Amino acid sequence: MPTSTTTHATREPASRVALVTCDLFPELWDDDFPLRDALRARHLDVEAVRWDDPEADWTAYDLAILRSPWDYVPRRDAFLDWARRVPRLLNPADVLVWNTDKRYLHDLASTGVPVTPTTYVAPGGTWTPPASGEWVVKPTISAGSQDTGRYTLPAQSSLATGHVQRLLSAGRTAMIQPYLTAVDTAGETALMFFRDTSGRLTFSHAARKGPMLTGPDEGKIDPGSEEISARQPSAAELAVATQVLAAIPFDQASLLYARVDLIPGPDGAPVLLELELTEPSLFFLTAPEAAERLADVVVTLL
Repeated sequence: MPTSTTTHATREPASRVALVTCDLFPELWDDDFPLRDALRARHLDVEAVRWDDPEADWTAYDLAILRSPWDYVPRRDAFLDWARRVPRLLNPADVLVWNTDKRYLHDLASTGVPVTPTTYVAPGGTWTPPASGEWVVKPTISAGSQDTGRYTLPAQSSLATGHVQRLLSAGRTAMIQPYLTAVDTAGETALMFFRDTSGRLTFSHAARKGPMLTGPDEGKIDPGSEEISARQPSAAELAVATQVLAAIPFDQASLLYARVDLIPGPDGAPVLLELELTEPSLFFLTAPEAAERLADVVVTLL
């Protein structure tokens, strides 16, 4: 009697993706839930993993995507050492080395990018407060407006000077910028760019960020205090953002995402406040379709 054989298809194991977070948000910051869900809908094995989890086997993931490792600031050296050990990290470690120190703004300004005027004071240096105006003091290495304060001079000159001195005494570099009052009315415009199939960064969506700084620093991370809403960027903002991305000293093909934060300067023209290439909020809750777009990009990289 003839025998028959049955061929059973072998199911390929799902690609594993780590969304990198921290102990503050072990299940991810909620704005990243749409990205997590979009990746899982594409049959990927997605896990939220703390960057400093001693039990994590980073070689077991096909891709690790930085999302909310916002407690790295006091341990930046350890964070960068960790990043160098992760086989497929986006964005990659060399980008993080440059972007986690806001002195990168000087590099961009030197290429002609319109940047908020910034004075840097390194440990051992001194700073004399201006005679008047509103000023922002913060460290060059920070996240979530931590250790950042707003001061009205001359009334708060001693507080501003004390803030700078505390940073310098802790071995940190301080940066001082004029407070651009347009943030109180127009707010910041955050423009999100995602890698496309050609390896270039392409505009995805934008959001309005309301004002956060009301006075001297309180030394905490509080991403939930931001007022976020969807926004359509102007042609001028898109042009400046494109100029910023062109000045990045890295191949755009190495990047998964970028966020460009702009604010109207004194003449109304947009100037760069920050370029976020490390772990920016991407405001998926204001543009859920953006999570679908980024998930499609991730699939092409696996």
